[in-house]
Amino acid sequence: MLYPLFRIFRNACASPFRGTEGALDAVSPNLNQAPQAVRRHIAIFGRRNVGKSSLLNAITGQSVAIVSDQPGTTTDPVNRAMELLPLGPVVFIDTAGFDDEGAVGTLRNERTRRVVDQADLALLVTDGSGDLKPECEWLALLQRRELPTVLVLNKVDTIDDVQSVALRLKVVLGLEPVPVSNVTGQGMAELRQAMARAAGNDEQLTITGALAAKGDTVLLVMPQDPQAPKGRLILPQVQTIRDLLDKDCTVLCCTLEGLERSLAALRQPPALIITDSQVFKAVYELKPAQSRLTSFSVLMAALKGNVAVMARGAAAIDRLTPQSRILIAEACTHAPMSEDIGREKIPAMIRRRVGESVAFDLVSGKDWPADLTPYDLIIHCGACMFNRRLMQSRIARAQEQAVPITNYGLAIAHLQGILPQVTLP
Repeated sequence: MLYPLFRIFRNACASPFRGTEGALDAVSPNLNQAPQAVRRHIAIFGRRNVGKSSLLNAITGQSVAIVSDQPGTTTDPVNRAMELLPLGPVVFIDTAGFDDEGAVGTLRNERTRRVVDQADLALLVTDGSGDLKPECEWLALLQRRELPTVLVLNKVDTIDDVQSVALRLKVVLGLEPVPVSNVTGQGMAELRQAMARAAGNDEQLTITGALAAKGDTVLLVMPQDPQAPKGRLILPQVQTIRDLLDKDCTVLCCTLEGLERSLAALRQPPALIITDSQVFKAVYELKPAQSRLTSFSVLMAALKGNVAVMARGAAAIDRLTPQSRILIAEACTHAPMSEDIGREKIPAMIRRRVGESVAFDLVSGKDWPADLTPYDLIIHCGACMFNRRLMQSRIARAQEQAVPITNYGLAIAHLQGILPQVTLP
């Protein structure tokens, strides 16, 4: 059966997200909002009580963060989505002071450090006081991660000689600070411009890349199982449809049960078939020889991370032994469902091939082990709920520790022996 696109977008085309990975509510008041995964992530770092939360309120012109003279008011990273010209849709991440102390402070500092992996841009905030050693150490971390950084000299309304303090910051830290005042609003326009310059051009990668071009007919095979509850579609399906419409493709949608009827209804085979990875083999056996085949998960591997690295990672499946340990990583957090692809289906496929004693660990959301070396393989979800920076940082950490990493779709295609026949973006 061919699903009318009007019905698809009426039933699912925006956040909020609830329940399962990337599932979209059928009715949403946020129809025009960009999902967090496609927004620039701007992290605000600094010592306690330098005015990070006040700065966020001043930049946005809203009281979006709790402000107090008491040091340590912000305890955990807090996300705030908004539109900010000239950058467009962004997510600000307000963090705890990186000079927090004690056992709890150490935990807060670790959570602040984790934010570096998901940020596209950093604001390093200081009031210019002290020996600047913490700022130097933090800036070194940001530079090692190659994170664009804007140095912000805050509270200039309380500084007698702003020029001298700014010169000292430039000499010690090597960055030209942007002087601002949360109280008077001084420098906010200049700060927004500096943020835009540091962020650079927003390279908009398309989901289908060179796989689809104007005028192509593309068939999407979208089984609706318990992971996509009634009234919703998963986010990659909706984003892919939009991507193809932007390219002026003819987009047709069906379930696996309706695939043969859908193909028969076409005068010519579709240029491309995009399927849910869970039915990869079944779709491959039915597809016309002229049609290229890929999956939503494979497209996400290219959009969010590095599809070549993850395709090579799938080959590690052949090296697994009954004593192997595998990390399953989900970008979202949801209650376990029956026949869950990451928790049940993929482990069952691997155990049938390698042995029942293969061990699996699961992490979800932003949880991610610092030490990956106990694992023989990492199998990640498509990461539709992550921004590109965060997924690429995970791939980089895996490569640094010599642990192969792949994703759900690539792993399934390899296990089913069809990965060489799958078209990679």
